[in-house]
Amino acid sequence: MERIQFSEAPAGLYQLMSQAQSFVDRSGIDPVILYLIKFRVSQINSCAYCLDMHFKDAVFEGETPQRLYSLSAWRETPYYTPKEQAVLAFAELLTKMPADEHSDHIHDELSKYFTKTEIGYITMAVVQINSWNRLVRSFGRIPGNYQPKGHATV
Repeated sequence: MERIQFSEAPAGLYQLMSQAQSFVDRSGIDPVILYLIKFRVSQINSCAYCLDMHFKDAVFEGETPQRLYSLSAWRETPYYTPKEQAVLAFAELLTKMPADEHSDHIHDELSKYFTKTEIGYITMAVVQINSWNRLVRSFGRIPGNYQPKGHATV
């Protein structure tokens, strides 16, 4: 049973989160990049509900299961482009926030593929999924029943 339904949360919370998500979704960043961010950050945060959701959404949109289930070992596989690897390293850094790790080399790598504006959007995408993960885990959303819009079963 869920601990807190979004309808029981502070007024406007879900609407605010949805608006921020729409901002990220309309940013023009490749949807494949956004799916990889959502899935990898949800893995790091052990958010089962979001893993279920983003796996199903990504597969529905054409991503391969192999690239998704291998994502926690992305450094060991040939499935991700250098551009995707740069984003994954950045997403991991922002999610884990290790105090002793400097990010200049990660920004340098990102800058090979993205403009400063795009890096801003990617940063917001990482912030947003981290926020969703924390809300969903706190509220106790139950994974397993999510279905992508317009699709019966994945």
